[in-house]
Amino acid sequence: AKQRLRGVPLNQPGDLASVLSVLYLLFNEGYSGDVDLAVEAIRVTRQLFALAPDPEVGGLLALMLLHHARRGARVTPAGRLVPLAEQDRSRWDAAMIAEGIDILQRSLARDRLGAFQAQAAVAALHADAHSTAETDWTQIVEWYDELLALSPSDIVRLNRAVAVGEADGAHAGLAALAG
Repeated sequence: AKQRLRGVPLNQPGDLASVLSVLYLLFNEGYSGDVDLAVEAIRVTRQLFALAPDPEVGGLLALMLLHHARRGARVTPAGRLVPLAEQDRSRWDAAMIAEGIDILQRSLARDRLGAFQAQAAVAALHADAHSTAETDWTQIVEWYDELLALSPSDIVRLNRAVAVGEADGAHAGLAALAG
């Protein structure tokens, strides 16, 4: 990393999309391991959002907050991951969810949709539901359609197929995978 950065001017504006990707990677590394690293990624993203209130920066901050709000319910004391449907939603941080949704709504209102905003919208729909059964799966499919247009990937297609299966039944979900 040091060799790659040697000679690169770091005191000039860079590519915002690259910065956001690095911050999200930092958050994900902390989210799956060291809590302080995830908190640090949120802190830096907050600072970036204060300096550059770009809707996609807001989308990333909202996404981080919405995911981090579930951290306490995501793993068992033994370290086993708890699927979303089995998480104790009373252990989710309601204030952090409200903040994430507020930031997301303000970012979406600027009408410049980006991939982080679309991902945050999916996370917000999960966070807003009182149970998996009450999740608005149809709207989640619509957000995955938006995400596919912005950032097509196999994982987005797979997640969309799962949402289609939840919204319209297993056969529809499998048909979505066939494409």
